[in-house]
Amino acid sequence: MLLAIDVGNTSTVFGLFDGVELADHWRIATERQKSGDELGALYRSFVDLSEVRGIALASTVPQLIRSYGEFAERYTSAEVLEVGPGVKTGIPIRYDDPREVGPDRIANAVAAAERYGAPCIVVDFGTSTNFDVVSAEREYVGGVLAPGIEISMDALFARAARLRKIDFVQPETVIGKTTVAALQSGVVFGFAGQVDGIVDHIREELGTEAGTVATGGLADLIAPHARTIERVDPFLTLEGLRLVWDRNR
Repeated sequence: MLLAIDVGNTSTVFGLFDGVELADHWRIATERQKSGDELGALYRSFVDLSEVRGIALASTVPQLIRSYGEFAERYTSAEVLEVGPGVKTGIPIRYDDPREVGPDRIANAVAAAERYGAPCIVVDFGTSTNFDVVSAEREYVGGVLAPGIEISMDALFARAARLRKIDFVQPETVIGKTTVAALQSGVVFGFAGQVDGIVDHIREELGTEAGTVATGGLADLIAPHARTIERVDPFLTLEGLRLVWDRNR
């Protein structure tokens, strides 16, 4: 079994692959101070670690990389592959400094190109909203980074004393008749509009109608209202990690 782990700034998503099939998956909060032993206790509560033969790791939290190495060494007999410079991905990285590209962004691009073809655009709704672009030549050519939904709203609530936090759900109408409904409308239709505007500009620059796939925790909330999003793939990053693992065997 392959344990694929995507460590984000807010959430960690991980899944078990049995061959090419995602057998199970989980989402937990990312805690930056976890030790290797704490990670061992955590993952042991979800997974039979004796069955894990490989670990494919993408982490945007540098201080946790060492902890994951200690966890793998002490609690598994698995080989670890950390997505980063020098790892075979199957797609050239056309970035001024490839080391600056987050491993989750690379995994998304790899999976999108494999599953849906190129050219393609990935919109990942995470701590930041990432737009990653694969050209018709199947090259990663860059993207766009924008503030994510949750941190944008947290900043608003912190600055506006009369506003309170809301549930991220679809409002009944665009025109809100309560403060909560108005905020929910701003989240859904505001970020959907942002996605459409950015994707339109990317397609114009590419000179082609590149397909667009969304992923991330809030993709299902925004995608129905964004005309440029054609599909949602909630486990795109995990699939990319599996593909990168296979390409390095």
